[in-house]
Amino acid sequence: MTTPCECSPTESATCGLNTPRRQTVSCPVCGASGKRVGLQTVKALVSISLRQVQGSSFWFCRSQHCPVVYFAADNGQTLTVDQIRERVYQKEPERPDVLVCYCFQYRVGDIQQASPEARAAVIADIKAGIAADQCACDVRNPQGSCCLGNVQQVAKQVKLT
Repeated sequence: MTTPCECSPTESATCGLNTPRRQTVSCPVCGASGKRVGLQTVKALVSISLRQVQGSSFWFCRSQHCPVVYFAADNGQTLTVDQIRERVYQKEPERPDVLVCYCFQYRVGDIQQASPEARAAVIADIKAGIAADQCACDVRNPQGSCCLGNVQQVAKQVKLT
């Protein structure tokens, strides 16, 4: 069974991404609750040989202070930030040079430094890309689901400061 991506209800209707139903599985290093990700996401983003990927189902650790990005509950394998091709937004959310939108290449700093109008344009651009079926968040985004919520969160934080 699947649940919609992490977009808002309106956006998830156009996003088209689905992620496996959440189960309560904790990161073996930090204990944070993991978010299940597809094996295709893990295989696409690891920088190690795929022969070294031993789990059959993986979870994403969102904890900023934990080095684990993916973990397999079935065999205890962990994959850390050093074993991932992309820098992970959830691990470095304050770094301006880290991607927050992996499909359309927006960085945290792009959002933080933009005017309110430019931030709105970035969000509109991402929504248009989603509507045009041009995103591949399930593969390109380390969390394995739509990044629009992350972009909106960064934009909201800018408004609050």
